Amino acid sequence: MQPAPPHLNPPGSLINKLAVTAFVVHLLSSFGDVSSVFLNSSEFMASSSSGNSIPAPEAVQVLVSSLADESPIVREASTAALKDIASLNPLLVLDCCSSVSRGGRRRFENIAGLFQVMSVAIRALDKDHVDPPYMAKLAKIATAEIISTKEFDADWQRAAAGVFVAIGSHLPDLMMEEIFLHLSWSNLALPAMVQILADFASSDVFQFTPRLKGVLKRVLPILGNVKDMHRPIFANAFKCWCEACWQYGNEYPLFTVLDGDVMSFLNSAFELLLKVWATSRDLKVRTSSVEALGQMVGLITRTQLKTALPRLVSTILELYKKDQDVSFVATCSLHHLLNASLLSESGPPLLDFEDLTVILSTLLPVTYINNDCKEHSHFSVGLKTYNEVQHCFLTVGLVYPEDLFVFLLNKCRMKEEPLTFGALSVLKHLLPRLSEAWHGKRPMLIEAVKMLLDERNLAVRKALAELIVVMASHCYLVGPPGELFVEYLVRHCALSDLNRASIEGSKDYVGSSSSYYPYSYKKVEEKIGMICPTDLQAICEKGLLLITVTIPEMEVCRCISELCRHRSLQSNTMLSDCKARADIPKPEELFARLVVLLHNPLAREQLATQILTLLFYLSPLFHKNITLFWQDEIPKMKAYVSDPEDLKQDPSYQETWDDMIINFLAESLDVIQDVDWVISLGNSFAEQYELYTTDDEHSALLHRCLGILLQKVHDRSYVRAKIDLMYMKADIGLPVNRLGLAKAMGLVAASHLDTVLDKLKHILDNVGHSIFQRILSFFSDRTKMEESDDIHAALALMYGYAAKYAPSTVIEARIDALVGTNMLSRLLHVRHPTAKQAVITAIDLLGQSVIGAAESGISFPLKRRDQLLDYILTLMGRDDEDGFSESNLELLHTQSIALRACTTLVSAEPKLTTETRTLVLKATLGFFGLPNDPPEVVNRLIDNLITLLCAILVTSGEDGRSRTEQLLNILRQIDLYVSSSVEYQRKRGCLAAHEMLLKFRTICVSGFCALGCQGSCTHRKQFHGALHRNISNLPSAFLSPSRDALCLGERIMIYLPRCADTNPEVRKVSAQILDLFFSISLSLPRPVNSSVGLDIELCYSALSSLEDVIAILKSDASIDPSEVFNRVVSSVCILFTKDELVAALHVCSGAICDKIKQSAEGAIQAVIEFVTKRGKELNESDISRTTQSLISAAVHVTEKYLRQETLSAICSLADNTSSRIVFNEVLAAAGRDIATKDVSRLRGGWPIQEAFYAFSQHAVLSYSFLEHVTSVLNQTPTLRRDSGKGEYPSNYIESLVKDDVCQAAVIALTAFFRGGGKVGKKAVEQSYASVLATLVLHLGSSHGLANSGQQEPLRVLLVAFTAFCECVGDLEMGKILARDEENNDDEKWIGLIGDLAGCISIKRPKEVPTVCLILSRSLDQSLIFQREAAAAALSEFVRFSVGFGSELEQMVEGLCRHVSDDSPTVRRLCLRGLVQMPSIHILQYTTQILSVILALLDDPDESVQLTAVSCLLTVLESSSNDAVEPILLNLSVRLRNLQICKNAKIQANAFAAFGALGRYGVGEQRDAFLEQVHATLPRLVLHLHDDDFGIRRACRNTFKSIAPLLEADGMVALVNTHWFCSDHRGDYEDLLREIARQFTEHMASRVDTYMESIIQAFDAPWPVIQANAVYLCSSMLAVSEDQHISALYYSQVFGMLVGKMSRSPDAIVRATCSSALGLLLKSANSISWKVARLDL
Repeated sequence: MQPAPPHLNPPGSLINKLAVTAFVVHLLSSFGDVSSVFLNSSEFMASSSSGNSIPAPEAVQVLVSSLADESPIVREASTAALKDIASLNPLLVLDCCSSVSRGGRRRFENIAGLFQVMSVAIRALDKDHVDPPYMAKLAKIATAEIISTKEFDADWQRAAAGVFVAIGSHLPDLMMEEIFLHLSWSNLALPAMVQILADFASSDVFQFTPRLKGVLKRVLPILGNVKDMHRPIFANAFKCWCEACWQYGNEYPLFTVLDGDVMSFLNSAFELLLKVWATSRDLKVRTSSVEALGQMVGLITRTQLKTALPRLVSTILELYKKDQDVSFVATCSLHHLLNASLLSESGPPLLDFEDLTVILSTLLPVTYINNDCKEHSHFSVGLKTYNEVQHCFLTVGLVYPEDLFVFLLNKCRMKEEPLTFGALSVLKHLLPRLSEAWHGKRPMLIEAVKMLLDERNLAVRKALAELIVVMASHCYLVGPPGELFVEYLVRHCALSDLNRASIEGSKDYVGSSSSYYPYSYKKVEEKIGMICPTDLQAICEKGLLLITVTIPEMEVCRCISELCRHRSLQSNTMLSDCKARADIPKPEELFARLVVLLHNPLAREQLATQILTLLFYLSPLFHKNITLFWQDEIPKMKAYVSDPEDLKQDPSYQETWDDMIINFLAESLDVIQDVDWVISLGNSFAEQYELYTTDDEHSALLHRCLGILLQKVHDRSYVRAKIDLMYMKADIGLPVNRLGLAKAMGLVAASHLDTVLDKLKHILDNVGHSIFQRILSFFSDRTKMEESDDIHAALALMYGYAAKYAPSTVIEARIDALVGTNMLSRLLHVRHPTAKQAVITAIDLLGQSVIGAAESGISFPLKRRDQLLDYILTLMGRDDEDGFSESNLELLHTQSIALRACTTLVSAEPKLTTETRTLVLKATLGFFGLPNDPPEVVNRLIDNLITLLCAILVTSGEDGRSRTEQLLNILRQIDLYVSSSVEYQRKRGCLAAHEMLLKFRTICVSGFCALGCQGSCTHRKQFHGALHRNISNLPSAFLSPSRDALCLGERIMIYLPRCADTNPEVRKVSAQILDLFFSISLSLPRPVNSSVGLDIELCYSALSSLEDVIAILKSDASIDPSEVFNRVVSSVCILFTKDELVAALHVCSGAICDKIKQSAEGAIQAVIEFVTKRGKELNESDISRTTQSLISAAVHVTEKYLRQETLSAICSLADNTSSRIVFNEVLAAAGRDIATKDVSRLRGGWPIQEAFYAFSQHAVLSYSFLEHVTSVLNQTPTLRRDSGKGEYPSNYIESLVKDDVCQAAVIALTAFFRGGGKVGKKAVEQSYASVLATLVLHLGSSHGLANSGQQEPLRVLLVAFTAFCECVGDLEMGKILARDEENNDDEKWIGLIGDLAGCISIKRPKEVPTVCLILSRSLDQSLIFQREAAAAALSEFVRFSVGFGSELEQMVEGLCRHVSDDSPTVRRLCLRGLVQMPSIHILQYTTQILSVILALLDDPDESVQLTAVSCLLTVLESSSNDAVEPILLNLSVRLRNLQICKNAKIQANAFAAFGALGRYGVGEQRDAFLEQVHATLPRLVLHLHDDDFGIRRACRNTFKSIAPLLEADGMVALVNTHWFCSDHRGDYEDLLREIARQFTEHMASRVDTYMESIIQAFDAPWPVIQANAVYLCSSMLAVSEDQHISALYYSQVFGMLVGKMSRSPDAIVRATCSSALGLLLKSANSISWKVARLDL
């Protein structure tokens, strides 16, 4: 025997020891040998008849032991069995239970279940069988468990208490005596014993109450020593005992048990609970004590109650500060107290109303909190508490109705929400119950309610509305008050959303109060917060519906609201101008004053014109030589400022006007020729500074006036003094003043350069001795740092203007000293924006002075020019590190000045180095992306930038090739802006390119100098010598650029989209750019061995056409842009060389992806025209690269329309070149995407798929594309399995999966089917058979891959197949495919192919022969997946072979030939095909088919067996008796063998097929077949409740079929019962008992055979079948009256049941064995065991 599993062996191996060992020993002692237990049936039958050999005690012991099983269902079954048999032999059950309970719960885990069984058995005892000593023994057992621990909370302890209660129902005194033994304060089990007494009191009132005195006598002495943790148990016991007394008093007089001693005991207990326990700190103790006191108040004397009332009331009220559960207990106790003290029949009330006010005031907030509680955990308790509170008020109201009414009204008037709400709720509750007592109080109630109508708290409003409804039902709403109350309800029914929002937003939405109420304030808020305006509205609506029944004529009032308008006053401020009046000056002072006042030409009232007029008329006051000059000059100046509006159009009018003033002054001084007058005028100018201390602009002009005057003075000391004064008076912190000072110094430097430089050096030396000092100033004083910036800025400007105005002959040495000695670097450490601008301007002025000197013929290089450029680039950047935050406008101005300075320095000698040029470009090109705000500033900056780029181009390189490279370098860097989505950036980029090309053309074409000047100029002489020296040693090819160096293909594709731009200016400039490119290329000399192959005349004609377009664009901006673009594209197509065309096509993706839709469309149009007109010139490599470029463009464009146009370009390329190359490139791109992307989730769709759509919709390409894709699929490697293993080689699977082109081809087919439209559908229809066959065969291979873990090919192919169905209009075939859902099960995909074949046969019968021809070839191939797919399709085509002739015979022959195929799948498919022939043909081949089925029923492969038995069911439906009868027995035997197969489907079909054979068992084979039926019947019955539904259904149908053959009416009737069709196990067990009865009554001769078959099923591999066999066998033995059967099997079955209970690992088996043992023990055959006892 196998050892029992560990989980079945409880501690001590109780089952093995008691059940198995004892039972075997008993049998050995009876028969002498183990074998005789099962073999010597005659002796057992004899002993069985005497009734002495049934091992009932051992069986009961086994059941008891099973109570400790680990499975709940086994424990439940054992418990149910024991409870059932307990009524038959309760003493035996008790003996067995007591025997296993000796070890207690430590040895028996389910001691609780054991005690439950014992309780049932004890209650089942007859009075005659109740043995007091035995009961005492059982009580001791329960006691032993209870006293083993000091805790009392476990289920086993409660079950043990149940044993005591059960014993008490028979022997209450014995039970109590046992308990009394342990009622001592030192006993650990004292709480448990007291709880048992409480339970006994609750269960048996009439036996406990007379014994209350004895209980109290023993419990009271130990109450004083009870610990706090046990006091709730004792308090609960007193509550139960008092409740028992009240129940006893309902039937019998209570005084018979409540004598003086009992009353004394109760009084003592009452005092102890009240004075000691109720004051405990433990809430649970206080709560349970108050609950007990509530039950005791009615049993104690009135005297004691009256004395205890104050303490008891305060104790109860104290509990209301706790949670809701405690409040319910307190309220119940308070209700009992009020009933006992107010409603007692023994005397007057013990409490006056004044004493009750505290109680009532405490109860009101409780009503407030517990009303409308919606929390599920507190709903029941809260509602109960609310009802108890109302009962308390009702009790008080019955005694003191008037006082209570006044009390409630007073609480309503207090306007405290909890009290008001509680009072209204109580009034609502009591008004119907105390209506007579309160009838005279109506006016008071109405007035109180009227006072509350303006209450804002929602909870109070709700309670008030409910009270109004109750008042209405009692006729309170009469007269005006009634209308007022109804209006209140109406207003709250009509709450608008705005009203609700205002209510919910108010502070009173959640009621609040500063008073203290029971529970925490937080909970009060939570409860109130649950009431919302919607709830209030609903209550009022319901109330109005009720009121309309009682007051139908009530009127509803409306509320009228007014709107207030508020106006705000606006006050206007008055402005006043104050004019200063000066004394009449001297002529020099007047002249100085008036000249400076000329500064503002737009001053009001035309001040400048008036001043000029005044000067004109006052000219005689001044020097005599000036009059004539002014008569000529002043009118000119007046004319300039005569039209202010026209003047404003010139942005530089102020600078021009200031220069005119200075020139006017200079020429006036030249005319005067009076040194003294000039000196006097200079003094007057010096005195003017005091007048313009706050006027910077006039002060700046004053500086310049004084400067130009000093230029005319030769007195060096005078000059030095005045420039000192000028610097001292200048506010260099202001840019305008600083600039005026610098220009003045420059004017002075024109005559006194050394004096000015000395002054500047002196200033520089004093401003700060080191950079370190400047750095320290940042940390010490920022003001000093700003002052230093101002001085440096002023110095820089003064140096700059000094260099500008100084004579060219003397500045070289000064500039070398300034730059060469790094003196200028001391001026560069500035941070303020205006200081930076000043320094940059100074550097610009230095460069201009060098260039100016060169123009004058004095040329010299600017030293450290690259360093100066670096200074400029550094200064024009944003720098916030030192706290100077530049505004955007200031920064733009700085950058504009910097670009102008860079242009100056670049134009100066020497030439730029490559590094410096790169640095400048990197720092400046980003300005093309600046926002166009403010436009005037930004436009000036862009103009300066373009000028700089042109200067870089002009001064870069020494030959054509180097300049070409530089041109392309710069153009490529600005391509980003040319193709920008921002219009002004495109415009800037095109303008820059155009200007640079103009410069480039001037350099490359003769007649222009290196700097772009035409004709004779100084530059030509300057650079001629250097160029001649540098290029004398170079080949001639380097002198001018070549056409190839221009990269025309790339360049043209950048600017060609701009010709279709939305901006007309951009279109015009881009066309000019194209014209420049081609005109330059045609102007360049061609090499001698050039093979460009252009028609020069045609090219010049195209160029002329392009220039005509440009002329049109310049003259007429309204011309159609598309027409212009077409002419541009046509010209470009002609002007391109072959290599340039190829290059343009290779880079066309960028043009197609242009950010402007019209430009992108134009690029696509250009590509199509290029391909259409010159596609024949492209070779395979060109076509491939062009296709890749177009695919890239299709991928990157975002707009649907542009993508479609791009795909049209691809189609045009395929149509005009080689379609095969284009298709291959598209499929290759699709394969790459599939391998690297999730193409199904690409935003905007998958462009390659749209390319497939485009091919499929093309009238010419659709046929070739479908043929190409099919050929690609047919070229994929074939899938083979290893011979004999049915497996795929792993290396092949990897290679196939990695072949993404194959998957792309499948996806291409999908796109073709779905997106081809009418054109694509026509192509598919023409190739229907070949496409379908390809899809079917690849469906098989894809499933083969899916079985190996590769799911994607199958998913893709299914999508393609579905699309094919949609394309050809076969929706049914599409539905068939939708059922597959990528199921990898072989039967699923084979069934799928079969369904497809059937659908095709119906919808397209003409295509079937062609398809079958293709598939038949695959059936004979060695490739297994093709054979399987072909067999699946052909087996279905056979179904529709009606009308076939020789074709059917060929198909049947082929299917029969492959029934012996190596592949199980092919075998079963061929068999299925044979069975699926039309019924008109299947009769012809029935014998042949049945022979095949009979052979395949023994196939080693289960799938083939399943197919064979399924096909047998099908064939039997139409087979004749002649065909079946010869093999009927062979079929029966094989089906019986399959019925024990572990495959559930085979089992189900085997049972079903056996039932189908019943129709043929009526002839000569009837008797033989009937034996097969009887041999199968027990197994059939056992599987009626199989775990598998299919088996259950098949067995039920088979049972219905063979039941008539059994010739037993009872068996036939069973199929109509609800047991037969029910899946519930209880119903099945009822059915088994009825079948057992039918077997024993009507088939007694076969019971022996049935029993053997059923007993064999005890070892079935299915646990449920074992359990079914156990129950059926036990049922047959229980109902059988055949002594032979009983003697033969009773002991055997008993032994097997006991063994299975100890050994079976299945809970269902062990549970059924328990039920079966109970069934056997209750049977009539074992009646003798009812008096058996256990030998202990």
